[in-house]
Amino acid sequence: MGLLEGKRLLITGVLTDASIAFHVAKFAQLEGAEVVLTSFGRQMKITQVISKRLPKEAPVVELDVSSDDDLAALAERVKEHVPALDGVLHSIGFAPQAAMGGNFLNTEWADVATAVQISAFSLKSLAMAAKPLMGEGGSIVGLTFDAQYAWPVYDWMGVAKAAFEATNRYLARDLGPFGIRCNLVSAGPVKTTAAKSIPGFEKMEGGWPERAPLGWDATTAEPVAKTCAVLLSDWMPATTAEIIHVDGGYHAMGV
Repeated sequence: MGLLEGKRLLITGVLTDASIAFHVAKFAQLEGAEVVLTSFGRQMKITQVISKRLPKEAPVVELDVSSDDDLAALAERVKEHVPALDGVLHSIGFAPQAAMGGNFLNTEWADVATAVQISAFSLKSLAMAAKPLMGEGGSIVGLTFDAQYAWPVYDWMGVAKAAFEATNRYLARDLGPFGIRCNLVSAGPVKTTAAKSIPGFEKMEGGWPERAPLGWDATTAEPVAKTCAVLLSDWMPATTAEIIHVDGGYHAMGV
């Protein structure tokens, strides 16, 4: 019997087979879960193609987390494939180029607002859209990049991640009475499509393997994905509002 046997999971953010979300979907299926993916717009076709590379091709439903219509329709769209949900992976993040890359002091509010809406507020939006399908509780897991530090070039995305982490705590408070756990995984740098969109990303990952006690391989998302799978399972039933670091131990080392 697999770790996620019988679980029905909604996975966002699958764009390539190198993404953390893809690996979460893969391990979830291998551990017995039924998976539904989300995508939107021109990315729908990409996600549908990538879905074929999973152990079992997964259906893709349309969801733009900035669209009230898509959020309102999510439950019905998911029900076309599974009757309910036991878990949700939030793997969504975006900031305009002007909000990153060393432009912190010059970024306009419109770009900051976009980063915060898509990268932080969307956790609440997704949770509420999925809540009607999680009648008997379940697990919401999000991906972050340690927001307690001011990272090189991360700029307003770092601020958005700080808001994201705070949002998770408040969601854990308010969804706990419904049996829904809300946790985050703080991953070390992984060379995903999202990472490549960050100007100067190499400055963030530089020296990571040397400083992490366990070392770090930025070319694989497997360690992060496996931790997400555990959080989506029933094996951490009393853990919520938590941030689990999967970074080789880098976060605990001094300069």
